[in-house]
Parts: sequence; structure tokens; C-alpha cells
Amino acid sequence: MTEKTTGASYAAAGVDIEAGDRAVELMKEWVKKTQRPEVLGGLGGFAGLFDASALKRYERPLLASATDGVGTKVDIARQLGVYDTIGHDLVAMVMDDIVVCGAEPLFMTDYICVGKVHPERVAAIVKGIAEGCVLAGCALVGGETAEHPGLLGPDDFDVAGAGTGVVEYDRLLGADRIRTGDAVIAMASSGLHSNGYSLVRHVLFDRAGMSLEQEIEELGRTLGEELLEPTKIYSLDCLALTRTAEVHAFSHITGGGLAANLARVIPDHLHAAVDRSTWAPGAIFDLVGKAGQVEQLELEKTLNMGVGMMAVVPAESVDVALTALADRGVDSWVAGEIVERGEHTEGSTLTGSYAS
Repeated sequence: MTEKTTGASYAAAGVDIEAGDRAVELMKEWVKKTQRPEVLGGLGGFAGLFDASALKRYERPLLASATDGVGTKVDIARQLGVYDTIGHDLVAMVMDDIVVCGAEPLFMTDYICVGKVHPERVAAIVKGIAEGCVLAGCALVGGETAEHPGLLGPDDFDVAGAGTGVVEYDRLLGADRIRTGDAVIAMASSGLHSNGYSLVRHVLFDRAGMSLEQEIEELGRTLGEELLEPTKIYSLDCLALTRTAEVHAFSHITGGGLAANLARVIPDHLHAAVDRSTWAPGAIFDLVGKAGQVEQLELEKTLNMGVGMMAVVPAESVDVALTALADRGVDSWVAGEIVERGEHTEGSTLTGSYAS
């Protein structure tokens, strides 16, 4: 007698459609909180809809787009079982790139890839993304949750996102506006943000043998709490600054460090000289450097060293700019100036020693 076999199914292959549907239901309330008047329809359609007639008020609207992820910081969230902050990092990585050119963030979509759908976990991730979108002033108009059994472990996940913004052509910020004598204003980071975690994890865990639950006196909290600190979202602060003071350029300090990212908005004939003595990086940067015996230049080309965003403004706008940022609770200071580029200088360099 031949034994009957059970036919193959999507569920048997490891994909749980019902769990995916449950995750969508749980995330709807959070997505709703991000809605702008221009958004049409709700969650669950094949495409997110944004009413482009809202752009008629622009003479020559330019659409700005960006896409990014959070990198290996997601593994810290996985190990700690904390999923409702990593979305802030995702929004910051995308929308703070968009605002650099002076664009207003409009809407965003996300992509969450998991080994197994845990509805509450996915909803917590989306909650964080939605909260980040509120902080950035944009709508979360859609996304995708993909289940990849066999490729990812049951608790593994990754996130990515794409965003769109708009800026008036004659208000586009960038290298063309920068002049000799402009001041470089630094805005403090909230910590490591979402870059350099491959180095950080290697140094602190593999080399120094630290644990996420370990209390670190100089940090004033556990290592895990420090590493999971959400990336600061500067989008609305930067837009407010452009309405208050003349701004020539912004630079989002992400992968590659301060000097390399600032150089991206400096014209070829000019140079940004940044003075390290104008600020003291947070304790986490010193901890990474000492634990791994990481040379200063290596730290600086990998981590933000306490600066998450920079603005280049005319010298006469400095006081107004600093006051405007302070009024919004943004810790900022003059960190350098724009000078003529020498024969052997690059777009941006750091000079001096950090303040103690």
C-alpha cells in the first residue's frame, strides 16, 4: 500500500501569509499618523498615491529622491529585542539626505525583509518608521514586508527605504552658492547614528569582549542602550533654518565621516577648514577608539565624531542661524570656515585637537 504524501504549500516552504496580513493590520494605526493632506487612499493598495497638484505652487519644482538602509545596526536591535527605534534610523538616513539640497520631504516607502514574519515585531519596526516620518514631516505611503525563509534565520531582518522631496529650482542648495568666508556650522549628533557599526561591533564585541547588557560608566547606561540610540532626524530643523537665515549648503555626516561628506558640497576652488577644538566627541567615540586601538584618522573616516549635520552659511548669518537652531533644541556651533583651496589641499580637512 502506497503511503499518501502531503502536497507542497507556501506555508510548508516557510512563508506565512496570514501572519503577513496580521502585521499589516497592526501597522495601519501607525502609518495613519504620518498622513499628509496630499496622500490619497490607505494602506494596502498596490501603490501609494500622492496628489502632485500640490506642487503647482512651485514655479519650477525639482523632485529629490534618496534610498538607504540602516546597516548592521539592525543586529543590535535583534539581539536586544527592541524593534521600535530602528525605524527612526531609516527615516534619518533617507530624509536627511534629501533635505541637504533644501528639499522638503514629501513621502517615503519602506522594505522590511525577515526570515519569519512575527506580526508584532514587524508592526514595531513600522511604528518606528512612522514616528520617524512624523519627525521628518513626510508621509509613509506604502511598503513591503518580505519573508525569506532559508535565506534569513527566523529572527533575522533588514530594512531599507526610499523617499521623495521637492525644492524650488532657484532655492536649490549646494556648492554653487558657497563663497570664501562662509562659516561652517556643526549640529551635534545623537551618538553613532547608523554608520560604522561593522567596525564598532568588531571592536567592542570581538576584540574587547564587551556585552550589550554591560553597564559602561562613562556612557551612563548599558552599551546596548548607547548603540541603539536612534539617529537624530534634522529635516525639519534644516528647513526651519532656511526660512530664518541664509543657507548656502548642508552636509549630512554619514558613512565616510565628517571631512569626506562635507567635501561633497564644497566647490573645487574652495576648502572647508574645520577645527576639532570647537567640540568634544561623545564618550562612545573615545570608547571605540581605545577598545580597538583605532587610529584617529580611521575613526574620523568611519564615524561622525559627534557631528550629524553641517550647514554652510554667510558669516553675517551665523548669529541668526545659531539662535534659530538653539530655539529648536539643536546643539550647534561654528566649527570652521570656507577658504581658498591651496595647491595640495582637498575639499575639507580637520585641524587641531578635540576639546576635552
